[in-house]
Amino acid sequence: MMTKAIRIGIAVAALLMAPIVAQAADIPRTYKAPAYTAPAYSNWTGFYVGANVGYGFGKSNWDVPAVSPSPKGVLAGLTLGYNYQTGLWLWGVEGDIDYSGMKGSTACGAGSCETKNTWLGTARARLGYAGWNNWLPYITGGAAFGDIKATNSAIGSADKTKVGWTAGVGVEYAMWANWSVKLEYLYVDLGKFDCGIACGAVSDNVSFKANMVRAGLNYRF
Repeated sequence: MMTKAIRIGIAVAALLMAPIVAQAADIPRTYKAPAYTAPAYSNWTGFYVGANVGYGFGKSNWDVPAVSPSPKGVLAGLTLGYNYQTGLWLWGVEGDIDYSGMKGSTACGAGSCETKNTWLGTARARLGYAGWNNWLPYITGGAAFGDIKATNSAIGSADKTKVGWTAGVGVEYAMWANWSVKLEYLYVDLGKFDCGIACGAVSDNVSFKANMVRAGLNYRF
């Protein structure tokens, strides 16, 4: 008699639980999508072209008279380069040519002495580290070339194209498959030239050194 009662109780419990189990089976399971992580940009290899704009400021020392104008101004120009990536390291070459508005003057004698730079170019090697997702920090260095124009307002002027050196650091960021932006700092030393009689002395060396901060936009083929 006891066994029969237990069996009846189990059967009744099963009938009561059946709708609840069925309803639970109909409840959709909540799906949690994995967090999206942007893929690392791992292919910097290739030729690229770009444009850059920035600001330069520096120092120019004259021998006679002993003055030091401080040229400064805007730069803007074009860039051409090539990258080759091996693992996490990038090896590259880059050249650029810029319009330069850097100029500065100071009082000297009866007039003023001005040093001016109207164009500036560089040809550099780059070494970068491509292990930080889309970021590419790099060091760079090579040759610099441009004009130096020295003017003594009371006497005359002279100019000469000079070849010097440059070195700096930068960081580039890949936005999409072919486009990247960069920010870099360069120190440029174009040496000096003899302005001579045109600047009021038999021998008058005029130097040009500058710091440049530039932003750029590149397109890689």
